[in-house]
Amino acid sequence: MTSPDEKDHANGNGYVIVPRLPATDPQKVFHYTDLQRSKPTRANDPYEYLCGFGNRHQSEVIPGTLPAGQNNPQENRFGLYTEGITHSAFAAPRHSNYSTYMYRVRPAAAHNGYTPYPSPNIENCFLSLNPKVALLPQQAEWTPFPIPPSSSPTDFIDGLHTLAGSGDPNIREGIALYVYMINTSMTPHRKAYCNTDGDFLLCAQQGNLHIQTEFGHLFLQPGEIFVVQRGVRFSMDLADGVTEARGYVTEVWGSMWELPDLGPIGGHGLANPRDFSFPVAAVDEELQVEWKIVNKMNGTYHQIAQDHTPYDLVAWHGNVVPYKYDLTKFSSQNSTSIDHTDPSINTVLTAKSRDPNTPLADFLWFGPRWDVASNTFRLPYFHRNSASEFLASLYGNGLGRSDDFKPGGGSFEGGHTPHGGFDEGYVNEMRIQEMGPRRILEEQMTIMIESSRTFLWTEYARGGCGTLHSQGTDPKVWDKLPDKFSTYPGIKDLLARVKADKEEAKKRIDYYHDPAIGRFNQ
Repeated sequence: MTSPDEKDHANGNGYVIVPRLPATDPQKVFHYTDLQRSKPTRANDPYEYLCGFGNRHQSEVIPGTLPAGQNNPQENRFGLYTEGITHSAFAAPRHSNYSTYMYRVRPAAAHNGYTPYPSPNIENCFLSLNPKVALLPQQAEWTPFPIPPSSSPTDFIDGLHTLAGSGDPNIREGIALYVYMINTSMTPHRKAYCNTDGDFLLCAQQGNLHIQTEFGHLFLQPGEIFVVQRGVRFSMDLADGVTEARGYVTEVWGSMWELPDLGPIGGHGLANPRDFSFPVAAVDEELQVEWKIVNKMNGTYHQIAQDHTPYDLVAWHGNVVPYKYDLTKFSSQNSTSIDHTDPSINTVLTAKSRDPNTPLADFLWFGPRWDVASNTFRLPYFHRNSASEFLASLYGNGLGRSDDFKPGGGSFEGGHTPHGGFDEGYVNEMRIQEMGPRRILEEQMTIMIESSRTFLWTEYARGGCGTLHSQGTDPKVWDKLPDKFSTYPGIKDLLARVKADKEEAKKRIDYYHDPAIGRFNQ
């Protein structure tokens, strides 16, 4: 039965117009625009945001709190303290200069000192001399990483587990991969987290989260990412009705996340700057209460205690500000004629390395899009890429190596490790001669962290998690990819003829190189 709102009606020209109803489930949309939102956030996001990647934003709780014409007046309004945070050298070029001025109730310097805090799940030294990390030379796959039971309360600090990495934060160069599995909020226990080693890129896979930062609040849902710069404090809380959450974190040392250059694409496409959301200033209602801040410093935890909340910024301005991005807004680019495009066309954010031609890390999106190439085997060809690749499914079927690849797990191929598709769909694709346009990867979202570095893996990833279920390639896959060349009719006779032709061709060429030819008799 068609509802009154869905009934067709004719316009003045007699054409029938079928109303398009908004989609309601972000995990089932082809693109964010299917939600038909007039706001840049999903319907259940309770916060307001500032928009625009790379801007120097400003925000204030009380209008007129930000100083006009200067950063550090002799006396701030309401008795606030001026505090600055930098991400770059003071003398860095303007386009690479990152800093934010904060106007807060109490300065961050007012604390009771640092004390050690247990960090058994964190590993940040990914050098070959560290016996606690090792290579995974073959392909690997993990079923969903286990979330602790409710009987074991676990917040983000204790639920963050290092999987792999390369380099060391102490030398300001490298990358680390993590998973987080939590069932407890931080704010009710007045706990905050601060990573002084590098920038975190956090991607939610299960469970909505309220994230409180020094600069304001963000709401994170599966299919969204959150970036927080080193040195910025934040707390992660489970949203109403959520009892557990899981996701992935990529950390870069000595670099920062930025938008990739578009080259011939032009000024728009991939992740557009306007779609990145930044918090607006917010201040806690209870200001003078006990708080603990756990700092990750050179891969180990230390905590500081203080008698005031870290979330007391009444105003701020700058470009060192956490942000989030909805992956369903990604403006995908693809081939519209022939051949499969390289995965770099799906880069959301990139982090540079010291090699100007090779990034330290790329964060890639694989979501719903059209597939229209002609005269082409449309799936990725078998390949041995130079990059290390870690894939994770956020929801839906995902793009893993086997049917066991589920949301919440992971898949890995190291640099120059041979890999490609082995499932039945891949084999069927080889039988199809031509097809029309089709929509692929509907109702699913997969991410990939790609790095030019060789990953070394923690004991947790190599077995402690209990979900590493396969390494290498299942020999049975070769039954699906037989040697058709050797059984091709007449192939042996054809190869024999090719060999004979080459021998005859060699004889003809060798004749001209005979030393007896072309010399005068003396």
